[in-house]
Amino acid sequence: MFLPETLTRNWVPNTFLGFFAAMISLAFCQGMSAQTTSNSQVVSSSHSGSQVPAPKNVLFIFADDQRQDTISAWGNPGIDTPNLDRLVRRGVSFRNTHCFGSIHGAVCQPSRAMLHSGRSLFNISMDMSNAPLLGELLGQAGYQTFGTGKWHNGRDSFARSFQKGRNIMFGGMSDHTKVPVVDMFSAQMEQDLEVNPNNPKLKSNRFSKVQSAKEFSSEAFVDSAIGFLRNDRVQDQPFFCYVALTAPHDPRQPPEDYRNKYYQRLPELPKNFLPQHPFDNGELVLRDEVLAAWPRDPETIRQQLAEYYGLVDHMDHQIGRLLSTLQELNLEESTLVVFTADHGLAVGSHGLLGKQNLYQHSMGTPLIISGPGISQQTDRQQLIYLFDLMPTVLDWCGLAIPEKVEGTSVLPMIQDAKTVGREYLFTAYRQSMRSIRDQRWKLIVYPEVNVQQLFDLQEDPNEMNNLVAAPIHQALVERLWKAMETAQVQYSDKAPLSVENPKSKEVDLSKVNRKPDQWQPKWIVEKYFPPQPKASKK
Repeated sequence: MFLPETLTRNWVPNTFLGFFAAMISLAFCQGMSAQTTSNSQVVSSSHSGSQVPAPKNVLFIFADDQRQDTISAWGNPGIDTPNLDRLVRRGVSFRNTHCFGSIHGAVCQPSRAMLHSGRSLFNISMDMSNAPLLGELLGQAGYQTFGTGKWHNGRDSFARSFQKGRNIMFGGMSDHTKVPVVDMFSAQMEQDLEVNPNNPKLKSNRFSKVQSAKEFSSEAFVDSAIGFLRNDRVQDQPFFCYVALTAPHDPRQPPEDYRNKYYQRLPELPKNFLPQHPFDNGELVLRDEVLAAWPRDPETIRQQLAEYYGLVDHMDHQIGRLLSTLQELNLEESTLVVFTADHGLAVGSHGLLGKQNLYQHSMGTPLIISGPGISQQTDRQQLIYLFDLMPTVLDWCGLAIPEKVEGTSVLPMIQDAKTVGREYLFTAYRQSMRSIRDQRWKLIVYPEVNVQQLFDLQEDPNEMNNLVAAPIHQALVERLWKAMETAQVQYSDKAPLSVENPKSKEVDLSKVNRKPDQWQPKWIVEKYFPPQPKASKK
């Protein structure tokens, strides 16, 4: 049962006071029962149509670089994801969820900043110092807040968001078998901080020294979350448990059994596979893109997809352990579970490997929300952003949404599939790409080379047939262009949509000198980065 905000803000885990507060809460809820109940407090039961209290706990699972088409229950029989499928059966799948974009190549960093702040790309700093954060607000409202896994936005923002943390990886990526992690607050430091919370020396030493995780990344992070649920949480206090997995981000090095599983049944090439992107989009040569040679070899892409699928499969198994723990602890019926990812990935689509583009395979992301009272095994097609999830969780928990939050709660969409969503969805990448889409049409512009693409997503979901030059679509392009200009004003984007002196769109990638980054394990380097032949001396 939820307490009113004035009570939960100063939660006292004392038995007598807890009982007293519960009695006040009961009277409060009875008094409210005759009134129209707000969306943030109840949802409709999928079975009886009755009103049920919103759950008091939140489990937020965040994957890294996961394409929308890597969930079996979403239509991919080539991958095994029984536990994500389980969430699909139990909840609502949002099939048009998007990352807004990025100001640089590490797309995961701004994606996470937007997620936790509810603000759009150009209105949030990468360290999130200019906004209240989701975990921070939940903590102020009486929630236990716990975080584990990847945090790419600085230590200060993590400490603001969570009261406790285990196996935290500060940074963008690592070898999955050698993840550099820290813990936040030892037991003694927690006691000291309670005695003197303003001691600057204690605050500066709130994190342990960096060490390598003892398990594979997904196992280590899920172990930490399970440890919190079993041993560290106060049982009568609501919790927010944030699990930020680093899979399936490269290095694509799943445990050997998972790797071999997909080597034996190599995934099919993406339907929009190309040997090379048809023009220079401004981001063809960077770390993600040099993980395979040009032109892209179909067999190499299938091998890398096998490794990518192996990471997703292994991650799914760990998520299964986490969901089973909820069930064992009788928390399943009192916990909202959110599963999503920071963005997608190309892995061969359009001749690309990374996420530094605005195609659906890279800006689209899976999103499943499940919990008591949520309609089961249903889809939603509304256009939403990842940064809509911050106000959604606050709305679900009955908490106020800060004024400068730009996201919109999707709770009404969960309750009613007919709820109208955004008419347009805008995405941006650096200064080199801008996009606008509605439910059917999508326009992408590349200002640096003055190239435009128009796709009919209804007839061409893989974005292969560029219709921008067709005279019949001229009025449509003009409409989308105006919508893009309006979105730029709305989201504080000042980039030009075209330039007077564009660069050449032609590019020769055959002579690019590819070098592996420091995180690729030896076997990947040997497999995908063979020694380059030395130039002959004349």
